[in-house]
Order: sequence, then structure tokens, then C-alpha cells
Amino acid sequence: MNSRLSQLQSYPFEKLRALLAGLTPSGAPIRLSIGEPQHATPDLIRDALMRHVDGLSIYPTTAGSDRLREAIAAWFARRYGLKQLDPATEVLPVNGTREALFAFGQAVLDTSRANPAVVSPNPFYQIYEGAALLAGAEPLFLNQTDGNGFALELDSLTERQWERTQLLYVCSPANPSGRVLTLDEWRALFDRSDRYGFVIASDECYSEIYDDHAPLGALEAAQQLGRDGFPNLVVFNSLSKRSNAPGLRAGAVVGDRQLLRQFLLYRTYHGCAMSLSVQHASMAAWDDEAHVAENRRLYRQKFDALVPMLQGVMHAPRPEAGFYLWARVPGGDDEEFAKGLFAATHVTVLPGQYLARDAHGINPGRGYVRMALVPELSECIEAAQRIVAFCG
Repeated sequence: MNSRLSQLQSYPFEKLRALLAGLTPSGAPIRLSIGEPQHATPDLIRDALMRHVDGLSIYPTTAGSDRLREAIAAWFARRYGLKQLDPATEVLPVNGTREALFAFGQAVLDTSRANPAVVSPNPFYQIYEGAALLAGAEPLFLNQTDGNGFALELDSLTERQWERTQLLYVCSPANPSGRVLTLDEWRALFDRSDRYGFVIASDECYSEIYDDHAPLGALEAAQQLGRDGFPNLVVFNSLSKRSNAPGLRAGAVVGDRQLLRQFLLYRTYHGCAMSLSVQHASMAAWDDEAHVAENRRLYRQKFDALVPMLQGVMHAPRPEAGFYLWARVPGGDDEEFAKGLFAATHVTVLPGQYLARDAHGINPGRGYVRMALVPELSECIEAAQRIVAFCG
């Protein structure tokens, strides 16, 4: 077996199960710990899937159909005001962002070069770290803390560390804080990419859950800064959060055509072509915005209700985007808070330290819990009432 498998850490939810093992709380359970969308999948996606079920009898191509790539390119162009995006060379369909983010690391990283490194935010989506480790690279972290407004601390890495960096994962809107990178912050990332030659993989799966102002995306920032062709930049997005279809496993990778040509070669061997039935359901989703607006409305209701309820017992500010509350716990011990809350109320939240690593002298998730506002509004309100009672 691959000896690098032993370097992988337990997934956050495995750590949570161990933390809560043996506890038998009373009352109906409410789970805010996992970011799995629970709003109903739109009928237009279900109907398209069923209408094209005969697609299961055909081997799909890894690059996907022309029509699917065109639908994806049209959505990115509408959403981010892109003047030029070639569906044939700058777009690839993928089976959700998780597999694509991981696979991209395996395709991009060159372990024949000495001591390769992969940089990611901290806290972070654990796939970034796993991709680095299994490719034979060293994970390095940029802490995002309340003290710096959850910005990326680029200067926390040394010149030598940046010189070894081949890939930078970034998540905007961020998981878990909801922080959106500004144009100046993208400029700084692009400048470093140009200086040190690393690739930027921008995970934007939360981009369509926001209040009034659509978050700036990496391709949009690149265009505003005159970076034609999106050099060394690839963006990942998905229908899981945007369209409440996490089981569809459908998303897209868009950006630098040279990188995507090589990534397509890798994927041809990796064996991850999207079923034709799923391709048709994906087209229906990418072509429609009404269901996305309704999805935002439902999340907006939850934030409107819960943020005022919780502000008297903990610091849980409304995020710029995404569906998480990144809440600072009373007393500062996120594990004990999550354990005590579960035992007393049957509400599950995720300790923040499970989403981060010790880096630069701290674990930036320690003292926080992540609450995913994915249940129905009434359940979210009930969960908040229980949390307030527990803290009171």
C-alpha cells in the first residue's frame, strides 16, 4: 500500500464521532455539523435526469459534451461578466469539486523537483491537505484569524517556502468564515504566483449563497486586472450548494487552457467521466437562476432569524457569503462546548480545531465552532433556542 496514506489525518466528522461517543442525549436531534445542503433538489434537475436516463447505456467522454461545456461557459460569463471564455479549451465538467480538487493536485505537482509544497488557508477543506500529502508534497498553511479579519497571512511564509510552492489552494467565500477575497487580495496572490510560478486553485463552491452582493470571483478579478487567459489560475465550482444537488456530483473547472489540457489528460486515465444523464441534469441547473435565487432567500431567512438570537450568548457574526456561522464559543474550549451542547440539547456542531492545523504557533480554529444552517428554518430556530438556553 502507498505509505503516504499513513500521513492522512482523520476527517473532522470522524473526530466528532469519537468526541460524542457514548453520549445519549434526549430530544429530537438537530445536526448543524456537516455542510450538506438539505433544501429540496429543484424539479428541473430531477426531471432532466429522468428524461435522459437512457444516457446510462452510453460511455461518456471525459471532456463532456459540447453542449454541457457551453452551458458552463455561459454561466461563468453571465455570473462574472467575462468577455471571453472558450468552452472547448477553458472548461471541463467534473464530478463535484471534491474529486476535482484532489485530482488537480495529483496532476499539477511535480515531485521530481526538490521539496514541493502546497499552500492552503487555515482553517481549510481537508481535501487540500490530502491532495498534497498523497502527491508527495508538504502542506503549508496561511492562518485566517479574527485578528486579521480572516485575511490570508501571506507574509507568514518564508521566501524559501514560497520558492518551493507549486500549488496554492484558496477558498472564497471561505469555509468556514464566509470571508470573500477582495480585488487587492487577488492582486497580491497573482503577483506571488507570477513571482514564484505556482498555480492557484480557487475553490468557489459557496459563491452563490450571499445576501445582496455577489462575491468577487477569481476569474472576474483576473479579467479586471488584465490577466488575459487566466495564467496559472483554475476555478472550481459545483452544483451541490448552488442548486441543492450534492448527490448529483456535478461541477466544473474553468481557467488556464494549458493547465486544463494537461488536467484532461490526467482525467482520461483517472476514469472520472460524467454520466450523460447527469450531464443533462447539469445543463438544466446551469441554465436556470430562479432556483438559485430561491435558495438564497431560504438561507437569508435563517441568518435573519439566528444571528440576532445568538448574539447575546456568543460572537457569531453574519458571514459575507456561504451558509455557515463561525462562532466563538463561551469559555474558549470548542471541544468541550460541542460535547456539552450535544449532551444537553442533542444539537451537533463542529469544533473549529478539527478544521485547522497547528501553524505559526496556533490552531486558528480553536475556540470556534462551525454551524451549518442547512436544516429547515424551523429546525435552525429550534437549534438556536437550545444553544441560547445551554449558554444561559
